[in-house]
Amino acid sequence: MLFGVALVAASSESSTQILTRDTSDTATKRPTAGFIMKVWPAAIAALLYGNSGLLHWMHFFRIGQRYMLTLTIGMTCMTIGMLLRIADSHSPYSLGLYIAEDMFVLLSPCAFLATDYMLLSRLANSMGRDIADDCLLIPSRRITKLFVWSDVITFWVQASGGGMSVSQSLSSVGNKIAMTGLVLQLLSFALFTSVLIMFGFRVRSKYPQAWDARSRGESVLSVAGPFKTSTTTNWKILYYVMCLTCIGILVRCVFRIAEFAGGYSGYLSTHEGYFFLLDSLPLWIAMTLYCFFWPTRFINQHEANAAARGTPTPVPLVENNKYIGSYAN
Repeated sequence: MLFGVALVAASSESSTQILTRDTSDTATKRPTAGFIMKVWPAAIAALLYGNSGLLHWMHFFRIGQRYMLTLTIGMTCMTIGMLLRIADSHSPYSLGLYIAEDMFVLLSPCAFLATDYMLLSRLANSMGRDIADDCLLIPSRRITKLFVWSDVITFWVQASGGGMSVSQSLSSVGNKIAMTGLVLQLLSFALFTSVLIMFGFRVRSKYPQAWDARSRGESVLSVAGPFKTSTTTNWKILYYVMCLTCIGILVRCVFRIAEFAGGYSGYLSTHEGYFFLLDSLPLWIAMTLYCFFWPTRFINQHEANAAARGTPTPVPLVENNKYIGSYAN
């Protein structure tokens, strides 16, 4: 977090001490991004994302499910985006390099949203079809389709707007289109966050035995670890981790909207410290939590798959990764 704070402080320096966008009409004197990017924060960000992404890939090949590819690929793409920022700092007039960097950094977080979308339906189904149907505001079979499709649509809106924004003549229109995609993404994810929070409240009020169910000794500290592969029945740990990831994603969405609202030469766009502090850092913290709490460890795949197919399942049991007791409304 210190590198983001330090860069914000540097961004507050006078124009003689920091490179910002040159708004003159001489295109040859104006970097494609509007300013020359700093190397050291991008290098630190690439290192952080690369390390977290490596741990995610290790988890995936050891105990992963195919749907977790959204997280591993997303972290890899963000790492590439940060490396491209380093390359852009050495070739600030390269249009192709800037477009590639902008697309990777702008669009990779869509994979992080998709990860949370798929996790909620699987977590709910792993607790039994009765709980999933009763406690989710949206049927579990529709959650992934609804929110992932919204993610795909906003992805392409942002991509088209981001591509247009690199053109000086179309930058204003491109910013507006990209901002529209970001606003739609924020609204969609805010709705998802509400569904996630309400799911926890409903389980707690309607199925207290399921809410309180945990195996002996399964505390947060006992199950956390970047190299652990053991399964756990304390599903609430994953639920709370998902809530924390939502905070990081929402912070990033709000920042991006504010950045695009200010325009290509706005204050937030020309002071990249805010990008690292309010975009890349919250996302890295949010997704790195899954290094320590790999989601598939908390999800009973047999129950989740059976419920997703609509197959009737017995009331879960606490032992052997299931819950005890029958739950009444």
